[in-house]
Amino acid sequence: MACILRAALSTPLASRALLPIASHTARPRIAARSFYSSALNMSQHPIATLQEDLIPRLPPSSPTLFEAKKKKNLSFEAIANEVGRDEVAIAALFYGQAMASSEDIQKLSKVLDIPVETLESQLSGFPDRGRSLEMPPKDPLVYRLYEIVQNYGYAYKAVLNEKFGDGIMSAISFSTKIEKETDEKGEWAKITLRGKWLPYSRF
Repeated sequence: MACILRAALSTPLASRALLPIASHTARPRIAARSFYSSALNMSQHPIATLQEDLIPRLPPSSPTLFEAKKKKNLSFEAIANEVGRDEVAIAALFYGQAMASSEDIQKLSKVLDIPVETLESQLSGFPDRGRSLEMPPKDPLVYRLYEIVQNYGYAYKAVLNEKFGDGIMSAISFSTKIEKETDEKGEWAKITLRGKWLPYSRF
């Protein structure tokens, strides 16, 4: 079962047309480490960094990971490509909302230049999910997602019940991804939510 949320972004087409396209061949030869970092991060936008006010609600691994991410100038997409997971899953791991496997730790250590021992000590164990977000959320972008559920939550429920019966969509047997679409009307954010349908037990 999958749900897709699609929202328009307000960036004008004219301004986007002037942005250069990143290219490996267009870059001069520079030091190996900085070239590796730049080649991985192909986004035209600044990378996401950690807000300091969130740190008290996050595990010790979050500042460690974000500091290395900033130093290397890598997007979540670039890191995800190296680790072999979806970029939303990697971002969730950075915020302490997902569990890292030993393979994840090895690959993160390599791409971010963090000692394996440091990551093993900070990422081992079970995540304490849900602590990073206040409700209702204050950040406008996060609040807009909350607003979507406020506006369409019962509509989703009614349609899902008609299609699947009495139950819920799992957020554990679950995956999500973010895609960017562009057409003559501008840029669109496409969020896909895919969760296993769990019928309520009869007892």
